[in-house]
Amino acid sequence: MASLTVTSAVMSRRATRAFTDQPVALDVLKGVLDKARFAPSGCNFQPWEATVLTGAALGDLQSKMRQLPPQDPVEYVIQPADIGADYLARLAENGDRQYTAEGIARDDAAGRQASVMRNYCGFGAPVLLLCYFPRVMGPPQWSDIGMWLQTVMLLLREEGLDSCPQEFLSLYARVIKDHIGVSDETHIFFCGLAIGHADRTAPVNNFERPRVPLDQQVRFVGF
Repeated sequence: MASLTVTSAVMSRRATRAFTDQPVALDVLKGVLDKARFAPSGCNFQPWEATVLTGAALGDLQSKMRQLPPQDPVEYVIQPADIGADYLARLAENGDRQYTAEGIARDDAAGRQASVMRNYCGFGAPVLLLCYFPRVMGPPQWSDIGMWLQTVMLLLREEGLDSCPQEFLSLYARVIKDHIGVSDETHIFFCGLAIGHADRTAPVNNFERPRVPLDQQVRFVGF
């Protein structure tokens, strides 16, 4: 994958929801995360922090989450209540495509719930990166976290690896922080990032992902 272009990495990256059990080498992960340190960072704060789990340490955390209800109150609001119809329509369209790929009917509530539950096992990925940062950080630093995660995901593609960012895991933020020895008082947990080799034969990894046309998102003035 050494000849992979930035464009190829961007276009081939997707939220992978079915992984093989092929292990991921520690030196590859270290190389990716070492290079990702150079992601953009306002004021050079570099607020991102992470713990990477595999093996028994990962299995123990997944077992804990499955046995407990989501935390209350939530770590942060994932979907604003007043998000608006246009954005909800985008969510619904992508969800319909995913569930269709999985063979789950619109009225199959149990099937949809089972699909959501696969978040607990990271969709079968052998590695899980857990991303968090100090509570003192504000909205601009949340942006830095996103740019760092995007950099990590694209570098993973360069290595032939795939990933799935999991905001779902914020529902168990305190359980996760306790498991990895991070203070809930000082840190916010943002998301998990499942890492591994995609199962290329799985339909859930192959449905077309809708995107808004460029002219509906970007204006060019003075050209």
